Amino acid sequence: MDTSGSDAAQKDAGGNTDSDYHSSNSHHGKSSLKYLLALSLGALGVVYGDIGTSPLYALRECFSGHYGLMPTHDNVLGVLSLIFWSLIIVVTIKYLVVILRADNDGEGGILALMALVKPSGKSKSALVIVSLGIFGASLLYGDGIITPAISVLSAVEGLKIATPFFEPYVIPLTVVILFCLFAVQKKGTGSVGKMFGPITLIWFVAIGLLGIKGIASNFEVIKSVNPYYAVTFFTHNGFAGFIVLGSVFLVITGGEALYADMGHFGRKPIRIAWFAVVLPCLFLNYLGQGALMLQNPSAAENPFYLLAPQWALYPMVILATFATVIASQALISGAFSLTFQAVLLGYLPRVKTIHTSEMERGQIYIPHLNWALFVATIALVLSFKTSSNLAAAYGIAVTTTMVITTILAFFVMTRLWKWSKFTAIAVTAFFFVIDVSFFGANLLKFFHGGYVPIAMGAVIYIMMMTWHSGRKALHRKIQEETHSLENFIDEFMSTRMVSIPGAAVYMSSNIKGAPPPLILNIKHNKLLHKLIVILTIKISKVPRVKDEDRITLEEHAEGFYKVIADYGFMEAPDINKIIELLRAKGVDLDVERTTFFLGRETLIVTDKPGLRRLKNKLFVLMSNNAQRATEFFKLPINRVFEVGSQVEI
Repeated sequence: MDTSGSDAAQKDAGGNTDSDYHSSNSHHGKSSLKYLLALSLGALGVVYGDIGTSPLYALRECFSGHYGLMPTHDNVLGVLSLIFWSLIIVVTIKYLVVILRADNDGEGGILALMALVKPSGKSKSALVIVSLGIFGASLLYGDGIITPAISVLSAVEGLKIATPFFEPYVIPLTVVILFCLFAVQKKGTGSVGKMFGPITLIWFVAIGLLGIKGIASNFEVIKSVNPYYAVTFFTHNGFAGFIVLGSVFLVITGGEALYADMGHFGRKPIRIAWFAVVLPCLFLNYLGQGALMLQNPSAAENPFYLLAPQWALYPMVILATFATVIASQALISGAFSLTFQAVLLGYLPRVKTIHTSEMERGQIYIPHLNWALFVATIALVLSFKTSSNLAAAYGIAVTTTMVITTILAFFVMTRLWKWSKFTAIAVTAFFFVIDVSFFGANLLKFFHGGYVPIAMGAVIYIMMMTWHSGRKALHRKIQEETHSLENFIDEFMSTRMVSIPGAAVYMSSNIKGAPPPLILNIKHNKLLHKLIVILTIKISKVPRVKDEDRITLEEHAEGFYKVIADYGFMEAPDINKIIELLRAKGVDLDVERTTFFLGRETLIVTDKPGLRRLKNKLFVLMSNNAQRATEFFKLPINRVFEVGSQVEI
């Protein structure tokens, strides 16, 4: 998802990140090569888990799904040609060659892309970019519930091929596997993640060998690499051929993960894994399935498992289950990562986030989201019952995200890469036509379940935009009632106050103003601590900020400091680290002797007409259920003093 991208297991076999790879460029010879291969193996498990399990159901849906065609000679070669060129154009050229270049300080994913190209200010283009980016991110949650459901269900369905005895147990077994998958999330997947790469490598080698076995029975399928067969497929089948594009698209679902996970592995390992293992093994397997259908058209019922010899059927079911669990893990972790980014960028309220590794900040667990995804995934399994039914719902969310990525990439081409408008328009139009073709074909699935991820994405989009606009409106209202820092110093600091020992840190979202808790404390208590720090935590458009650039310090009067702590949208603010950096700059703070003052607003919805009132009520509901700032910033509970106020919205 992003994708956007997954976090809980995005390290290579040695637990390293992409930044380590860049630093390893100074090493030479076997050690750096070994490290590159380790990163590539890690990328294999995390990045390609989703697209790697598509052979379980993709070709089957082209011929025996809701809109399946007859597996005739020309149709089989035509579909195989479409599959090959989809993998080449969409995954290889669009993502691996073009989109991977659009990194936001090394990070990828649709929110990172949005932050990269979003102009400052309130221009129309900024509004369009934000709306597209947030909607694309919202749709990835729908992808995050469908992928575990269809992947695990399609793997377990292989038992029915072995013997009809297992048919009644397919759904219960799928539910048990999914429950175990979601239940272990709280443990963190750092150690389990080390197994992802090797298991996925075994999976790709196995499906590649099965493909070679199938091709040996009919070498004619190799001719499908000729685009002539894709063209004639459409001329012979007309609109029916266009409809089948919705099933062909299943072979590239998961392609967006290439971009989302770029920050964890880097471009080179992702590209090596694709060209050396994933692309050849995937296409070999699709060719093998096609050859089997040419020999035996009835094999279209489940060509993946029927391609395996009888003795290998149970081992393949077990291996497929492991592979689909790994693919599902990447999507679940991606949902955690996406939510974490959205919280820091100000598009979702604070949520309880548990860091499952002291070494790697990227490994996080969000309990409420985890079990919400579990309930939604199980509901899909119980409602749709078969992977074929789920395939009818799969694709709309991913194609929409791919269309949005193409549009945002246009802004990167023109604004950052400085391409000529002619070149940028030509490249964008080429990808856009292909994306829209897939989107149109998948749109026909809407009433067969495609509405599920769209509806889920729409709800999350409304929540994210409501939260963002609500926070901005609330911030403006508080700002209007807040003294400027200069006026505050002139008015209050010059009057006689009782000075008490110790230090006070006032958390403030307003960079220029004096925080209301400070003013209220002085007005009511006439007290000032000897050391006062007004602390604002600012989230930047970049993924990470170096420690040397983290702190901006201003001394407005003796013992009175204004501090801005700058964080990237991939980082968790850490109050202890901030205090450590302040000490280095001469501000003597001790957590155990410091009082942290927080403002806590009680929001009151005024009478507003129509949708405005509903929007404000939704904002209040989200605000009331947000994680408290004390927990989010990991402030010592016994040192926090909250100052309440009522605000009308």
